[in-house]
Order: sequence, then C-alpha cells, then structure tokens
Amino acid sequence: MKAVYSMEELVRTHVLLPRPLVEAVDQLVGQRRRSRFVEDAVAEKMVRERQRQALRALKDGSGALNPADYPHWATPEQTSQWVHDLRRQADAQTTRKLRRTHDTPSA
Repeated sequence: MKAVYSMEELVRTHVLLPRPLVEAVDQLVGQRRRSRFVEDAVAEKMVRERQRQALRALKDGSGALNPADYPHWATPEQTSQWVHDLRRQADAQTTRKLRRTHDTPSA
C-alpha cells in the first residue's frame, strides 16, 4: 500500500526507533528511502488496526441493529412468518396490478 502525499501535506515528526530496526530498514530499502518505508508501514498498520476495531465493534454489538426495532427477527419462527407475510403482501399487490392490466380495455 503506497501512500502518496504532496510536500505541503507532510509533517516532520520525531520518532525513536531501535538502532537495529533502523539499520535493517536501511539495508532493505536504503537510507534515502527510509521515510517512505516507515510511511508505508504505518499506513498498513493503520488499515489493520481499523479493521480490528471494526471487528471488535461487531462482536460487541456496536453498530448492529437494535433488536427492539426488529421484534419479528427474535426467533427463526417469527422471522419465517414475517417473510411469509411479506411475500403474501407482494403476491396480493401483483395480483391487483395484473387484474388492472387485464381489466383495462385495449386501444
């Protein structure tokens, strides 16, 4: 994941890293590409952390539907009845529309 920013969007920051880590980065990408490498690594870590937060929120029920607003989903039987009722309503509407179409005189 490459992060691309213009120069005016960049901010100089002071980050302390263990010397062996910096040396390993320099060996891998070179000293002149160190900032870009750290930028990419932080951006990738941010994506993973946001995904973890979203998964935790789902597990905790945050952002999920409120069960009080959907009582017809309380049990499988109630859900099945709700779907059955919706389909019956849709069938009745379709039947009414078809009758209107057939009852209308042709030009």
